[in-house]
Amino acid sequence: MSPRSASVNEELRRRSKERLLQAAVELVGERGYDATTLGDIADRAGSARGLVSYYFPGKRQLVQSAVHRLMHRTLEEALEREPCTTDGRERLARAIDAILGLARERPVLMRQHMAGLLQAEVGFVPCPEQRRLAELLRDTVARRGSTDVDHDYPMLRAQLMGAVFAALVPGVPMPVPELRAELFERYRLDWELGVPPDAEASGGTSYDPDLSRFFATGVPDRPDRAGRPDQTDRTDRTAQSK
Repeated sequence: MSPRSASVNEELRRRSKERLLQAAVELVGERGYDATTLGDIADRAGSARGLVSYYFPGKRQLVQSAVHRLMHRTLEEALEREPCTTDGRERLARAIDAILGLARERPVLMRQHMAGLLQAEVGFVPCPEQRRLAELLRDTVARRGSTDVDHDYPMLRAQLMGAVFAALVPGVPMPVPELRAELFERYRLDWELGVPPDAEASGGTSYDPDLSRFFATGVPDRPDRAGRPDQTDRTDRTAQSK
């Protein structure tokens, strides 16, 4: 059998990494951060356990990347859903609703994410997933008509993080509709824009527990029925040993 091309091997490694990202958000959302081990994530992904450290420096970095992927794909989906629009006010409303929706629908995952950002030993970890999220929010601010995106984007980010934190504080959470109303008033957005609470969104943006659409894992890379590592993992172990 002739060896696979470099491009095929790269694609297999990419899908293996995607499975780890998806497994991380699923498990942390189900169990919490402390109750989820790197071994658990690797097992859920059907990957060799050593591959996690090959792709990521540690669990916190993996989880941050995974949550940022979920955030930027959720935001992207909200911004581009039908009917498509270039209206800056509508797009900002959709962005706010998308981020607040994650706090409402995936509280365990988002609470663990926020807690991780506040830990001094790791803190905020820039990664490609986070950069894509930042690009989408910056573009939203620009379309809203900002004349100083470098100032207004960090302010929007801070407002959204503060709202998510307020929605998730154990014991004294603020209702998401109240937080939404505050943000909409700040940015002078009509309540009917975006996805108002209890409204059915066109195109179907209601809560969906299936995250697979956000992670391009592909079918061929799953472990076989005997639970043995798939061909992707064998490729990655070879790369890891080099």
